[in-house]
Amino acid sequence: MSMETVDFERAALRPGMRVLDVGCGEGRHTLSAWLRAPVHAVGIDLSAQDLATARRRQAELPPPDTAGGSVTFIEASALDLPFTDASFDMVICSEVLEHVFDHRSVLAEIRRVLKPGGTFVASVPRYGPERLCWLLSDAYHEAPGGHIRIFRRREFERLITGCGFRHLDTHGAHALHVPYWWLRCAAGPDEAERSRLVQLWHRLLVWDLMQAPRLTRRLERWLSPLLGKSIVCYFERDALPEAV
Repeated sequence: MSMETVDFERAALRPGMRVLDVGCGEGRHTLSAWLRAPVHAVGIDLSAQDLATARRRQAELPPPDTAGGSVTFIEASALDLPFTDASFDMVICSEVLEHVFDHRSVLAEIRRVLKPGGTFVASVPRYGPERLCWLLSDAYHEAPGGHIRIFRRREFERLITGCGFRHLDTHGAHALHVPYWWLRCAAGPDEAERSRLVQLWHRLLVWDLMQAPRLTRRLERWLSPLLGKSIVCYFERDALPEAV
C-alpha cells in the first residue's frame, strides 16, 4: 500500500484511459492508477534511481484484478515531455511544482499533451503548514532539490486556470502528516532521526497507512480541509487552440 494524495474517484479514473504522472518519483500514483483500473499509465521523472525503485515495486506487486492495462516508466524532463500533442486523458503532477523554477513551462507542456476535456490533477504543499516548516528550519527548503516556493490556494488555482484549464474541485490531504514535519523541522536535520517524538509520529503514520483504522480516517477527513499538508486541485483542459 502507498500513500495517495490524488483522489481517483474525484478524478473520475476510467478503464482504458492513458494517464501520465509527471514527476512520478517512486511511482506511487502511477502504480495506484494501474491497480485501480485497466489504464495505460506512464510515469516520468528525472531521477533514474527513483524510476528503478518504481520498476522494482511494480515487479513486486500482485497482478491487478482487471487485465488490459499497462505501466511504463520513462526518464524525462517535465519541461520537454516526449509525447505527442493531446495524447493523454489524465495528467497528474503531485508535489512537483513547488520544486521547479520554470513551473509555467511545465504547465504548458502538461496542457500540450493532455486531450481537450482531459483531467489535470495537481497538488502542492498547503501555505500555512509549509510556511511554518520554513520558519522552523532553513535546511527544510534549502537542501538541493528542495522547495523553492510556497503557493497560496487561490493563487495556485488562478495560476493553472490562467494556463488554459477550468477549475473543478480542490481538497486538502494528509493532515496527520503536518505535526510530523513540524517536529522534524523543530528538531533540526542532525537530530530529527534521533528524536523520540519524530520516531513515534512516524510509527503512527506507518500504522495508519497499513491499517487504515476508522479513528484516524475520521481525523483525516475532519482535519484535512483546514490543516492538510497538501492541497489537491482538479482541472479540465479547455478546448481552446491557443498556446499558453
